[in-house]
Amino acid sequence: MSDSTNVENTGAMQAYAASIPAAPKEGQLIDGTVSAIGRARVFVDLPPFGTGIIYGREYMNARDILRKVSVGDGIAAKVVMSENEDGYIELSLKEARQALIWADAEEAVKRGSILSLEVKEANKGGLIIEWQGIQGFLPASQLSADNYPRVADGDKDKILSALNDLIGKHLSVVMITADQKEHKLIFSEKGLQEKEEKEEKVGKYEVGDVLTGEVTGAVDFGIFVKVEQGLEGLVHISELDWGLVEDTRALYKVGDQVKVKVIEVKDDKISLSIKQLKENPWQEAAKKFKKDQIVDAVVIKYNKHGALASIEEGVAGLVHISEFEKEEMLKSTLSLGNVYKFKITLFEPNDQRMTLSYKEANT
Repeated sequence: MSDSTNVENTGAMQAYAASIPAAPKEGQLIDGTVSAIGRARVFVDLPPFGTGIIYGREYMNARDILRKVSVGDGIAAKVVMSENEDGYIELSLKEARQALIWADAEEAVKRGSILSLEVKEANKGGLIIEWQGIQGFLPASQLSADNYPRVADGDKDKILSALNDLIGKHLSVVMITADQKEHKLIFSEKGLQEKEEKEEKVGKYEVGDVLTGEVTGAVDFGIFVKVEQGLEGLVHISELDWGLVEDTRALYKVGDQVKVKVIEVKDDKISLSIKQLKENPWQEAAKKFKKDQIVDAVVIKYNKHGALASIEEGVAGLVHISEFEKEEMLKSTLSLGNVYKFKITLFEPNDQRMTLSYKEANT
């Protein structure tokens, strides 16, 4: 056989080997089809890996479920051993079900899903409730106002007695912690009540409503405004003013009374705007300016794209850095606070977009 043939065969073998999928690893969840049912064992077809088997302790742990399984049924299992001495992939149905349940629990936490669950037990710290076969804990501090044990002297035995009265009742709760490693589920009834109360308050408002509120906080990205007791909305920095806002705290202080417009209502949140209650300067600018016009503009800010220059209060355009060899050249040519001539190269007042050219106005 020639060397070239050997090289071709070697290459073909390497390509074939590379095309074979890696065997499933221990702990991996895998889907298959029941191919045969024997005495205290179930065989599962796992193409292209081979055949899996559920037997021994794993069969006993899941025997109630496996008794209902038939040949041809799809099944999800967890790999216990990637290959035993008989060449089978050993599987666990119970561990797979546990993994899937915990995945569902994590999703329930993310979504804030409302669950109706029965109280199984009580202790001095709270309630034991069960979800999909897993015991979870509802701390007394997370009970709603209606179910919180009101004990004047804080006597722990009286608190336990009050909590015992809830055994057998179904409570609407949300899951706030799901930790598979710690085998820990934590629930809250209080969080759900607050969420429902907030959603009820938010539901009274519609986009376009004009309200008077009180500034409760100023942060880098905007200000928070209380529109009623227990309900605050955010005015994003982009909704504070038509002009450039760099320091929200310089504009508003806690306790300031402000008029706001509702611009979004979603779930238990409300978004507000102050600038939309002011005259839009771009509409007036549209009557006076147009593309290719030479204008005077004051440089108000540098950013990574170049410089912003304002032709009127609240109407600014970008002078792109590409007009200059480097950032230092831009800054030495266009000083903050100075007025220069520019040519309007893009003007879209409806979208509040404008670009300016220094070169085209000064050559």
